Amino acid sequence: MGITERNAYEALSDDELARSIADLQARADAIKAQGLALDMARGKPSPEQTALSRPMLDVLSSSSPLHDGDAIVDNYGTPEGLPSARALAGEMLGVDAKNVVVSGSSSLNLMHDLVAHAFTNGVAGGRPFWQQGEVTWLCPAPGYDRHFRVTEDLGITNVSVPMREDGPDMDVVQELVEGDPTVKGIWCVPKYANPTGITYSDEVVRRFAALRPAAPDFRVYWDNAYVVHCFGDQDDRLLNVFDALRDAGTHRLVYEFGSTAKVTFPSSGIAFVAADDEDIRDIRAAFAVERVSSEKFSQLAHVRFLKDLAGVRAHMAKHAAIVGPRFALVEQRLSEGLGELGVASWTHPHGGYFVSFEGPAGSARRIVSLMGELGVKLTPAGATWPSGNDPTDSNIRIAPTYPSLEDLGAALDVFVVAVKLVAAQLIWEARL
Repeated sequence: MGITERNAYEALSDDELARSIADLQARADAIKAQGLALDMARGKPSPEQTALSRPMLDVLSSSSPLHDGDAIVDNYGTPEGLPSARALAGEMLGVDAKNVVVSGSSSLNLMHDLVAHAFTNGVAGGRPFWQQGEVTWLCPAPGYDRHFRVTEDLGITNVSVPMREDGPDMDVVQELVEGDPTVKGIWCVPKYANPTGITYSDEVVRRFAALRPAAPDFRVYWDNAYVVHCFGDQDDRLLNVFDALRDAGTHRLVYEFGSTAKVTFPSSGIAFVAADDEDIRDIRAAFAVERVSSEKFSQLAHVRFLKDLAGVRAHMAKHAAIVGPRFALVEQRLSEGLGELGVASWTHPHGGYFVSFEGPAGSARRIVSLMGELGVKLTPAGATWPSGNDPTDSNIRIAPTYPSLEDLGAALDVFVVAVKLVAAQLIWEARL
């Protein structure tokens, strides 16, 4: 994804560059005078997308039957989730329902709970992290900022791992996981990764499955948030990590997470975690301390609305019809505005919620700051790296789903001007 073409501003004479900067600054001043207030900061579904799930609100009523097999919905019990909800989650992740716990609405919440439980109580009978001294976590970067904040908040040392076009650099991962017993986990978004949009290759998944960690309490946190979130004609294929584990003869290595946050309603979906037989037993025991029961009305409504994996895919096709044109617009405006300048590169995902943009070294914070001045809010520069520390200050996460197409087009036009202006200014400053 790196910038390979020669920066067009480098070829300009000093007079030509000065005129370009003056022209771009005038365009920026004109944009600022418009008083825009546009938001591309987070990967949120648009109002059109959440409207797709409004019929789910009518699925349950006071006369609805409130049983799910032997499970009673309107009373305590079934802390691991309703049988039908576990079956639906299992279909989405490609695992047996018995290896799934459905609980709450946030998969990030489940991840936090498991990291916190490891910190206070340990993993698989091991000593709690707090008793072990230094604890290290691997963070493929650019990656998901909220992942990094979970471990950072608990005082765990986050270590960046380079992301490649087929997933994390597995030579680095293997060296650290197999050579350093302080390494207890790694964050992964294996399909349509946040923010790059890439999907891990079969080789990368198999290398994860073949890891032999120096720490017996090491786990891979496999956040399969976008498992059904294709928005084009080509859906990336992700090798099932539990199939790879069986082939490698490995167990007790992976926690896999998912949710319907961007399928139905953010913050009001259902969330789930899957693991092998031994780990899911420990997860159920850990959750039983804090959960007398799961939130079963939401689970029942989701199952009766979505029904099964085929129903989920049909529903997501409606999302794709809304999301796809937004990503196509990103590709169009960036290609037309920046494609021949050699100052930037970006990813071209087939699904998910983000485009990862790389500008010149030292440009990201200036671009994001300028965008704010011009009335467009972006994810903070550096957020895609642990502690907000992008070593080249070049990565920006573009989140195109929430704005209307009209607003998105306007925001992208502003973005192109901001990138050009900062790129030209950097060349000018380098000549001083």
